[in-house]
Amino acid sequence: MTTALIIGVGEFGSHIAKRMEELHCEVMAVDMNEERINDILPYVTNAQIGDSTNAEFLRSLGVGNYDICIVALGGLFQSSLETTSLLSELGAKKVISRATNDVQMKFLLKNGADEVVYPEKQMAMRIATKYASDSILDFIQLDNNYSIYEMKVLKAWNGKTLSQLDIRKKFKINVLTIKRGDEVFIPGPDTVIKGDDIAFVIGEVKDIQKCFKI
Repeated sequence: MTTALIIGVGEFGSHIAKRMEELHCEVMAVDMNEERINDILPYVTNAQIGDSTNAEFLRSLGVGNYDICIVALGGLFQSSLETTSLLSELGAKKVISRATNDVQMKFLLKNGADEVVYPEKQMAMRIATKYASDSILDFIQLDNNYSIYEMKVLKAWNGKTLSQLDIRKKFKINVLTIKRGDEVFIPGPDTVIKGDDIAFVIGEVKDIQKCFKI
């Protein structure tokens, strides 16, 4: 069972806390706002009111005992930076902090964050990519190069097998799964593509664009 310390349970932090609890994680929530703590308490293992920039308070939580510490303080960047740094100094195993711009991201990474999430930028990229072409239904960015795309198959693919299309060799992308109606399955080389299929493919952006003629 994963144990998580979530600091800051505003809208962003509370969504994380509730979802982790649904996934059977053991969640400790921390916030200075008593109302937020009262709201989140039914959804988490435990919750405390406290100032995460206070080293003694953080030490009392035993931050090194959690598998992951998430700093979700949003717009309170000075508090987020101090909390991130303290967590690292106190022996946190992994610290994930929220940023709202590129400068914040750089400072957090230099001051103890193992990973930084930037939800506004990530959502903006997702929306922009999704609506850049009628062929793209959704996408998940894995890193700066590779993403998983949910794509409408090309009309030219209809009736052909993956072996015949040979898109892995031609375009350096892989078909991970096919969605056909309500069914989702992992295709093999002999899988015949149908015109209404949805393909989940992984590859670099330039190769996806070339393959799907975007």
